[in-house]
Amino acid sequence: MTDLTKMKVAEARDALRAGDVTSVELTEACLGAIDAADALGAFVHKTPEIAMEQAKAADARIKGGEAPSLCGIPMGIKDLFCTRGVPSQAASRILEGFKPEYESTVTGKLFDAGAVMLGKLNMDEFAMGSSNETSCYGNAVNPWRRGNDDTALTPGGSSGGSAAAVAADLCLAATGTDTGGSIRQPAAFTGITGIKPTYGRCSRWGIVAFASSLDQAGPMTKDVRDAAILLQAMCGHDPKDSTSAELAVPDFEAMLTGDIRGKTIGIPREYHMDGMPDEIEALWARGRDMLADAGAKIVDISLPHTKYALPTYYVIAPAEASSNLARYDGVRYGHRARLSQGEGINDMYEKTRAEGFGAEVQRRVMVGTYVLSAGFYDAYYNRARKVRTLIKKDFEDAFASGVDAILTPATPSAAFGLGEMQDADPVQMYLNDVFTVTVNLAGLPGVSVPAGLDKQGLPLGLQLIGRPWEEGDLLNTAYALERAAGFVEKPAKWW
Repeated sequence: MTDLTKMKVAEARDALRAGDVTSVELTEACLGAIDAADALGAFVHKTPEIAMEQAKAADARIKGGEAPSLCGIPMGIKDLFCTRGVPSQAASRILEGFKPEYESTVTGKLFDAGAVMLGKLNMDEFAMGSSNETSCYGNAVNPWRRGNDDTALTPGGSSGGSAAAVAADLCLAATGTDTGGSIRQPAAFTGITGIKPTYGRCSRWGIVAFASSLDQAGPMTKDVRDAAILLQAMCGHDPKDSTSAELAVPDFEAMLTGDIRGKTIGIPREYHMDGMPDEIEALWARGRDMLADAGAKIVDISLPHTKYALPTYYVIAPAEASSNLARYDGVRYGHRARLSQGEGINDMYEKTRAEGFGAEVQRRVMVGTYVLSAGFYDAYYNRARKVRTLIKKDFEDAFASGVDAILTPATPSAAFGLGEMQDADPVQMYLNDVFTVTVNLAGLPGVSVPAGLDKQGLPLGLQLIGRPWEEGDLLNTAYALERAAGFVEKPAKWW
């Protein structure tokens, strides 16, 4: 039965429709794998009753001749998505006990397509982190190991639980969110595929907000085809989200031909960073060759404002976070601190937030409050907004010159050990996002594809950045890269 969990979404879909397997069997196999994998810390709220109910309903739909794309497919949902009647905590103590009475638009769409929810997945608190070490549930652990070393490694963040669960075959796919790389970096660290669509392609309604102009939901899957299937189900206009685009959703899977002849791929010279490991450089060069062999034209391009991307991101994202997190005050929902005799409302706010928010969230809220304050608004926040416009223009100029997609590394290194960055300057951790944040600042689609292993046997990913709203074209280029790379390695089971 456990082999069932190794199935990809596309093959499970075909097997379900052919009657070779039932959703109940698939779901039971996944639930068994989840119960045996507590050491990974991936699932934080298991929902076996809901899963079995949905699986039986899916089997009935298939039997009745109605089988939408995800009918009967067991998946995990990041704890950032509100799910009706199920704890939705954003991995934060401040939302302890919060069970929404509504469904996020994305999870609603997935359930309409017949998906089965196995449970909620671990993440960095409020999606703030690159290692899944800021969660109130404790760390999620990468199923991969460094050679014979049994050091627990990060699965990346913030969608660390999603990445670990998919890589370890606990579910067939998972949802993630990406504010500065939180789908693509963990996907690269765990040897899976993750795509962040164009800003506005997926509804943000019902997803706990971190930075509203940057957040975007996306799928985390075992390969590019599965990413295309899931993305199609997740996307579409939502009147409840004013930033949701009124655009038709193409058939992303049908666009996967693997034919990229005549496409132009840009290689940005600014992404060659000082101190970048040779393995990352070599993988990037290999990716370049693979796309050239597939018939693409490779050109060098310049994105001159890249060097300002990280500081710009770490002004804008905390500013929006401090504004979004002001609603957690201990009054309406979530945690409320106990007050002593004579304490008033200000004490309640202070105590509630001190108890409810972890150190990283507190740090970012304070940074955000500072850059939005009267004396510093122009010096920091307004300046960052102007630089963001310039970063976006760099990409627009590249695409206007005929570039179809841009190839870069996904991360500056392979997965590091949990705790290894703890004593480092927070900026060291933020450097994990150096290749990914530009994509969020410019609102573009980006996908991470596993492309090789480092000398310690850990997966490394390559990132492709596409034109806005052309996820289908981007996924097809990723599909060509995936086929050329031929990455099939899986972590050895130790949990």
